[in-house]
Amino acid sequence: MARIGIAGAGLLGRLLAWRLSAEHEVWVADPAEGPGPRQDGQGPAGFSAAGMLSPLAELEHAPPEVAALGWRSLPRWRAIVDALAPDPASAAEWLQQRGSLLLAHPGDRGAAARVLDRLAHAAPPDGAQPRALSADALQALEPALRPGLLGWQLPGEGRVLPHAVLPALCARARGVRWHWGRRVQAVRPGALELDDGQTWAVDWALDTRGLGARPDWPLRGVRGELLWLHAPGLGLRHPLRLMHPRHRVYLVPRPGDQVVVGASEVEGEDRSPVSLRSAVELLSAAQSVLPELAEARIVHLETQLRPALPDHRPRTRVEPGLLRLNGLYRHGWLMAPALVDDALAQAGLAPTRQEAADVLA
Repeated sequence: MARIGIAGAGLLGRLLAWRLSAEHEVWVADPAEGPGPRQDGQGPAGFSAAGMLSPLAELEHAPPEVAALGWRSLPRWRAIVDALAPDPASAAEWLQQRGSLLLAHPGDRGAAARVLDRLAHAAPPDGAQPRALSADALQALEPALRPGLLGWQLPGEGRVLPHAVLPALCARARGVRWHWGRRVQAVRPGALELDDGQTWAVDWALDTRGLGARPDWPLRGVRGELLWLHAPGLGLRHPLRLMHPRHRVYLVPRPGDQVVVGASEVEGEDRSPVSLRSAVELLSAAQSVLPELAEARIVHLETQLRPALPDHRPRTRVEPGLLRLNGLYRHGWLMAPALVDDALAQAGLAPTRQEAADVLA
């Protein structure tokens, strides 16, 4: 049994703690007050995410290796959610894989054609190509859509519920010592140095602090904005992406007749509230495909900064006694399970088959 110290309790930190908890002594330090969500942009970025699992759609602007990690992560998410959820009904709600829909207005046919051409040449797995839908087929899948839209189905894609999975990873990581309200100032091989001067001596130090890992990484924060709507009776079943020359708006269904709307990416480390312009543009684009959203109620708006490296690719660094993971950008939920698998394998910490079964039990 090794002693492992993890700096950062975001998505990566919690997945690592849960994976390692069956075999090792695990300590985790994070400046958050506890494992629950925050909506002020100060907590883990994973809470301020739509939880879309869309490797094919992300090929529009993400490098192929990100999509490849996403395809590998899809079956891993099913195993993870089945292990974390209290019952099969909850598991079916936490993770849904009904496919997603790409949409475009007829006037944006040219923009849609360019996106589809990029996806077609990105070499996705067999059977993952976008499937064009007739008007009747599109309306049958989502009756609330505005008639006349162009639509394509992306098979295998789906969404996960961050607000369910993140707390469950903490609750099910048996024996882990969670040190909330503790900021790690530095991570080095075999040690975590905390802001109060305390040093944890460990066999392995794992750094998953996101933007908190500067200056060890050349990171920048990319601002994202989300709007939560309550739309009773809408009945949205699939994640939607609207292809548009200016906006790549997504709409993701959540339990309780809620819909998450997002898309904006703003360079600059600004955690202030959502701007009027972003809110108006996102909501106008969303209503253009779902007219019934005109009567939806705005539940809340939130912002967050995603840690990005210059090339928008994730990075793993391993040396004796030290493992660093960072640069998930906007793809954290998409690729985290496969990224964690690879990092643990590189460090020689991958659980054995029996250890993995103990975690999943």
